[in-house]
Amino acid sequence: MCANFKPLNLKQLRDLNLPDIPFDYPDEVYPNYELPLLFKSAQGLEWRKVRFGMVPKWAEDKSIALKTYNARNETLLQKPTFINAASKCKFGVIPVSEFYESKYIENKPQRWGVWRKDGQAFYIAALYEICRIGEEIIRSATMITMDAIDHPMMKDFHEPGNVKRSVIIIPHERLDEWLSWNSPDIRCFVEGFPEVEFECSHVPKAKIEKMSPQLNFFD
Repeated sequence: MCANFKPLNLKQLRDLNLPDIPFDYPDEVYPNYELPLLFKSAQGLEWRKVRFGMVPKWAEDKSIALKTYNARNETLLQKPTFINAASKCKFGVIPVSEFYESKYIENKPQRWGVWRKDGQAFYIAALYEICRIGEEIIRSATMITMDAIDHPMMKDFHEPGNVKRSVIIIPHERLDEWLSWNSPDIRCFVEGFPEVEFECSHVPKAKIEKMSPQLNFFD
């Protein structure tokens, strides 16, 4: 499961001709951190600051985000946490520079990063929700995942066994199609990313500051 990633940087955003992000966000994101989510409204592409980890409408507090940052595409319409957002087709993407997974070497987990060889950011399929807890409005999102037991790269991650998962990456040329999708049946988007366009390597975890800003477009 993907629980840690680096959002896109300023150069990557401009290379993709995306609108400016009007808020700061961390250099690295973990569950319950805030991140930039891209979605499509009647006005076009828009950014929202959301919490990493779905906070459903029935949640009593935000800590549930620590457990709901990934959602299996196979059960979106079965799990109480995700069914409302999935049935209403609240689809977005989380643009990232790289994401991290555990690879077990001699039965010990190592933190490995996955990124595009060309240095571009890429879009991870996401589901988002808006709810209220007390007087606070909570915007949150989860990454949608798929079975990766046969994926040439992703099958080597996670604990030893026959359960392997991968985030779903939306190709650049299908971004508008995904953001405009109006059916909870997303099977046509469930495909492993082309491993020839990506690479991975051991990336030891570095000490970071939780609230260190990634971007500030008002300098």
